[in-house]
Amino acid sequence: MRLPTRLILAAGLGAIAARNVLKSPYDLGGKSVLITGSRGLGLALAREFSARGARLMLVARDEDELARAAASLRASGATIHTISGDLTDQADIERIVEEAARVYGGLDVLVNNAGLIQVGPLENMTEADFREIMEINAFAPLRLTRAALPLLRARRGRVLIVSSIGGKVAVPHLAPYSMSKFAVTGLGQALRAELAREGVGVTTVCPWLMQTGSARHASVKGQQAKEYALFATMDNLPLLSLDAETAARRMVTALVRGEAEVMVGGLALLLRYAQALAPGLTADLLALGNRLLPGPTTSSGSLKGAEVETPVTRNNPLKRAAEQAYNEG
Repeated sequence: MRLPTRLILAAGLGAIAARNVLKSPYDLGGKSVLITGSRGLGLALAREFSARGARLMLVARDEDELARAAASLRASGATIHTISGDLTDQADIERIVEEAARVYGGLDVLVNNAGLIQVGPLENMTEADFREIMEINAFAPLRLTRAALPLLRARRGRVLIVSSIGGKVAVPHLAPYSMSKFAVTGLGQALRAELAREGVGVTTVCPWLMQTGSARHASVKGQQAKEYALFATMDNLPLLSLDAETAARRMVTALVRGEAEVMVGGLALLLRYAQALAPGLTADLLALGNRLLPGPTTSSGSLKGAEVETPVTRNNPLKRAAEQAYNEG
């Protein structure tokens, strides 16, 4: 005899509630946390982990950016060590993990945050663009996590993977980015299932647009000034985009609670449910939205967002404030 659907649903909801109540939160006090990325969301996450008592190791390629981030964090009382390295280089990845073990005697939390973003029509994207972004957004988290696993196993540690709503719903003019974020979301799910028996918890977060100031570092193709103006403006619109501090707090809370996968931001959750419940309608609406975006050009050349600033983007007060607050200048 089949159980009534309502009874099954109630039992499932009860199990979820019991799990959340009975499972102890992960205490970050004194824990060593390795974070990739020293600006934008990486810096916001570093501040949040530090505020919860963690000791930090910050990794990035640019030594000047690392120095500025470290100075800002130390000024607020953070314990921090920095190391420069290229996350697409296996030798650098191994050196980074060895440094974490040397400085802090091990590793408790790994935060895979560093990433690239490319903006523009699919027609202007090359296969090289897809390969480049897959290396840093998907393969780098895989390689770094595998290299760090012995340390994480030893301390029954945690892994935080920063994906995106673009890793659940493919957004027009972000094709390589969406492909890479779908890949890293799948990686997070696979790691979660396979590492649980070894005592390592994995949390994947999929945020909405955030006011991190990172738009100026995006690679822009097609009608570059128009593409960047649209992207940078949406990234810094009140009510539409998330405050970076709030986003970072929600991400760290998800890790502490041991969540498997969390949409960060109400609009991310709404779009995720729309895709799950009505994929055809969602696809049609996205296709309609694509018709309103700037068309392709005959060139596949790219420029950084900072190189195609306009008065509209340059004078956006939210954008300027985020760039100053999160080491994006």
